[in-house]
Amino acid sequence: MLRRIALLLCCGFSLPILAAPCPTWTPEQATTELDALTRQISQWDEHYHRLGQSLIADELYDQTVLRLRQWRECFPAIQVAQAPAAPATGGPLAHPIAHTGLNKLADAAAIQAWMQHREDVWVQPKVDGVAVSLVYRNGRLHQMVSRGDGLTGQDWTAHAEHIPAIASTLPTQEAQTILQGELYLRLPAHIQAKSGGMGARATVAGLLNRKVLSASDGPRIGLFVWELPLGPVEMKARLENLRALGFADTNEFSKPISHWRDAERWRRHWHQSALPFASDGVVVRQGTRPVGSRWRAAPPATAVAWKYPYSQALAEVRRVEFKIGRTGRITPLLHLQPVRLDDRTIRRVSVGSLRRWQRLDIRPGDQVAIALAGLTIPRLDDVTWRTQLRAPLEGPNAEDFHHLSCWQPDGNCTSQFQARLEWLSSKKGLAMAGVGPGTWDKLLSAKRMNGLLDWLDLGEAELASLPGFGKRSANNVFNSFNAARGRSFTTWLKAIGLPPTGGASLPENWDTLANRSERDWLAQPGIGITRAQQLQDFFRHPQVLALRDKLQAAAVPGF
Repeated sequence: MLRRIALLLCCGFSLPILAAPCPTWTPEQATTELDALTRQISQWDEHYHRLGQSLIADELYDQTVLRLRQWRECFPAIQVAQAPAAPATGGPLAHPIAHTGLNKLADAAAIQAWMQHREDVWVQPKVDGVAVSLVYRNGRLHQMVSRGDGLTGQDWTAHAEHIPAIASTLPTQEAQTILQGELYLRLPAHIQAKSGGMGARATVAGLLNRKVLSASDGPRIGLFVWELPLGPVEMKARLENLRALGFADTNEFSKPISHWRDAERWRRHWHQSALPFASDGVVVRQGTRPVGSRWRAAPPATAVAWKYPYSQALAEVRRVEFKIGRTGRITPLLHLQPVRLDDRTIRRVSVGSLRRWQRLDIRPGDQVAIALAGLTIPRLDDVTWRTQLRAPLEGPNAEDFHHLSCWQPDGNCTSQFQARLEWLSSKKGLAMAGVGPGTWDKLLSAKRMNGLLDWLDLGEAELASLPGFGKRSANNVFNSFNAARGRSFTTWLKAIGLPPTGGASLPENWDTLANRSERDWLAQPGIGITRAQQLQDFFRHPQVLALRDKLQAAAVPGF
C-alpha cells in the first residue's frame, strides 16, 4: 500500500490532532519552519520509496503531513518551495488487473453512514504488509508483481520461489488465475493493541527489495489473499473458490456483518486478539463488486478501510516544566498542545529524567511522539521534528538538589519544597485527611508556609481568615493538623524525610538514633555504606535539627 498518498485518498481522514491555534511566527520564521518541514518529509519519502526504509511510523508520517498542511493554511502568503514529487513507484510489469487501494474512513459515524443503504457487507482485518499480484497460468505460477503504482510494478517472481506460502501450482487448469493479496511478516500470536506494528511492513518491504531473497528469509513471509479479481462477483462464491484453491485464511478472516456495530466489534476483537500477522485496521467491503476488468488504480466505492486507534500521536510542546521531587530527583514535564489518543486527551507527558531531556534537547515548538504505556499512562517515545529557531532553555543543575536540599520555598526550591509538603500530608506520611496539594498551595500563596512545619502554629481562626478557606474547611484542616500531632515517632521521621531504613530497628527516641555511628547503621539489616552515610547526614543537618526542635516544642513524642 502506498502510505505516501494516504492523505490524498480521503480528505476527511481524521487524525488525533485537536484544533490548534496557528503558531505565532513572524513571516521570516514561518518561511524557515515550513521549508524545513517540507524538506524533512521529502527525506522520509526518499528513503521510503527508493530504499524501502521507513524512518517514521506511518501514523506519525500522516500526522506530520497534516501538520504541514495546517501551517500552510495559517500562512497562505508564505511562498514555500513544493516538495519534489515522490519517486515513481511503478515498474516494468503491468498488472493484469489494477490494484485499487482504499479510502480511509475516520470513525464509527463514517462507517455507519457508509453502511446505511448497503446489504451483503463483509469485514476483514487489514493486513499490514506489501501488496502483490500473483498470476497463474494453467495452474502454474507465472508472475509475482509488486503493487507499485497500482498499474505497474516490479517483477518479484524469483522471490516467490523462496516463499513457501506462495504455491507454485494451484488445483486448477484455468487458463489464467489472478490473485491479489498481502505479503506479511509472520508474527505468531501477535496482538496489535499490545505490540503495535513492530515495523512488520517495513521488514517485508526490505526483504523483497533485495536482489536475492535468502532461503532462510522466505519462510518468514506469509500470504493473505484478499481478492480474486476474475472470480465470481458475489463474496460467498469467491470465498468458496479461494478455499478450493487452498486459501482457507481468507475464509477464516472474512465475516459477514449487518450493522456498523458488527464492524466495530470485529475491529476491536482483531485489534486485541492474537493474529498471525500485524494489522492496522479493518476493511469493510460490499460482497458484490464490479468485475475485475472494470477496476481502476483508484479507491472503489465498494470497500473502505477503518484503521485502528492510533498507537502514537504527534503533539506540539508548549512549554517544559522541571518538577523536583522531595528527594531532589528532577523530572522534566512537557506541557503539550492537547491531542487525542485512544479516546483520551493528552496535555502533559513526563520525559522521565533530566539526563534524557538533555539528550533529546526538547524545547517549546518541537513535535514529539506520544503513546500510552499500559493503555493508560502517556509516554514520550521520541522527538519527531525539532523547530528550527530554537528558544533558549536551561534546565536546573542536578547537583543543587538532593535529599537534604530545599527546606524553604526560596529561589528554585519551590517545587521540591511543595513535594516535601505533599509527602508529609500523604498516606505515606502523616495521613492528614482532607489536606493535599490544594491546601498547601493556599497556605503558600498566603505566605504562611516558610518552613515544613509552620502549619503547627496555625490556629483555626487564622486558617478561616486566609484566602480560599471557609469556616468549615478551616475546621476540617485544623482537626487534621491536630490529629497529626499524635502520630508515632517513626511515622513522623518518615514524614519529614528520613531516608529509607530497610529492616533497621528504629527506637522511639531521637537521641538514640542521632547518636548512631556509621558502623552502628551498617550493622542494621538492609543498610549499606551509602544509606548509612545518608542517615548520619540526615540526623546532623541543621535544617533537620531545626525541625526536631520545633517538634520537641510541640510535645510530639520521641523528639
